[in-house]
Amino acid sequence: MTLAALGPVLRAANAEGRAVGGLVCLGWEDARAYAHAAQTLDVPVILQAGPSCRDHTPLPVLGAMFRSLAADVDVDVVAHLDHGYTAEDCRAAIDAGFTSIMFDGSKLPLADNIAQTRAIADMAHDAGISCEGEIGFVGYAAGAESHGTDPEEAARFAAEAGVDAMAISVGNVHLQTGPGAGLDEARIADIAARTDVPLVIHGGSGVPNAQRAHLARTTPVAKFNIGTELRQAFGAALRAAVAADPDRFDRVQILRDTHEPMMQAATRALKSLQG
Repeated sequence: MTLAALGPVLRAANAEGRAVGGLVCLGWEDARAYAHAAQTLDVPVILQAGPSCRDHTPLPVLGAMFRSLAADVDVDVVAHLDHGYTAEDCRAAIDAGFTSIMFDGSKLPLADNIAQTRAIADMAHDAGISCEGEIGFVGYAAGAESHGTDPEEAARFAAEAGVDAMAISVGNVHLQTGPGAGLDEARIADIAARTDVPLVIHGGSGVPNAQRAHLARTTPVAKFNIGTELRQAFGAALRAAVAADPDRFDRVQILRDTHEPMMQAATRALKSLQG
């Protein structure tokens, strides 16, 4: 069993000048490919269950799935709840065997975000697991607009919220399907100078690979959430698998053909984080 908590995994990454992939899972096929890619590269991986994943598959099933994959590989695997919006979400993940929870209070006033995140971080730590929080709002491509993280607010959040990792808004957006403009490195440096917790970039699919590696090597950014580029790879592989044999109807046979393309996509993403 190589199941690990988020905090120690990210602190080790910071110390070694690399980052860890928080790979967004939507089902067994992609989670298995991500774990196998991490095993091939001999790097840790964070398997993440976000809101859309949880809408499709119950948390106890996801927890058991992530734990099973961790038992099959030799690298550290973090079973992570991504964007938990309530204490109930986070408690359910703890009960389901997750080793890390992310409480997203980024839309709350600062004092409320700190207070609620602190309570959930304490709950996580009492259970022996880690907690990620968010300060500043990370928006969506063609959707809600981002609100960049204020470095002074980040300093207060890092000092008072009790988190093991802090997600920040520095030009990153969720659901970026193509190359983005890159991250605001000056803002990252300002936040890093005022805080001492590992930093997290959500919406990592829009970040150029060279910048991912540079930030992993030179800053406290220790985790990149990567989902869209991997989902695009899965969609392309699935369409190709269906088109290859229009008479084939067995879903297991069809989905088996997505494994290698997904492993290759995850391998590319994880390699880009090695500094």
